[in-house]
Amino acid sequence: MGGAMFEEELSLYDPALLLSLDFCRSPANFNPRISATVPGETWLKVRPLQTGDFHRGFLQILSQLTAVGDVSLTQFLNRFAQMRASGDYYVTVIVDTRYETIIGSATLVLERKFIHGCATRGRLEDVVVDDTYRGKQLGKLIVVTVSLLAEQLGCYKMSLDCKDKLIPFYKSIGYTLEPGNANTMNIRYGSTTRSLNRNIASSKTSNMDSS
Repeated sequence: MGGAMFEEELSLYDPALLLSLDFCRSPANFNPRISATVPGETWLKVRPLQTGDFHRGFLQILSQLTAVGDVSLTQFLNRFAQMRASGDYYVTVIVDTRYETIIGSATLVLERKFIHGCATRGRLEDVVVDDTYRGKQLGKLIVVTVSLLAEQLGCYKMSLDCKDKLIPFYKSIGYTLEPGNANTMNIRYGSTTRSLNRNIASSKTSNMDSS
């Protein structure tokens, strides 16, 4: 991976936001103490997602979490541009700089509300760390990083969905189960339905353009 491949890269959000996070505000216990700016090993780096991360294995690390599909570079860059333009997506990654490889990731998504005086809610999504890097507190590090980022950005709360076995982990870093609000329910839409909806939306747009 030559340096020219990653020239003039864009970051999804301002990297300076990570420099001012106060890890003392988190109840998480790090031993030894680490943070987004001092992640432990000298070859580890925590930063925003960048355009060149397609080539650093970002999609491969996500595939350890769930199905990613066959995403092309063009699709990746288009989605990156959409997320960056919206200003509501804070995909944060951990990089092994020895190999220029993404080894962990977590996403903060901002939800703009009318409630609570037009407040903003944060959602924690897509948390994953490569299993081969266990024992370096990286799962805790990436979650605390985006959680503190949500607070810094003015979110009134941060929410997540997790499997039962992960509840103790999230409790240890400050998350709580709220009585009467601990269920996760979803509607999943098949690929045929999504394709049909996209075609309908495209058709409506074309009709509006020609009217």
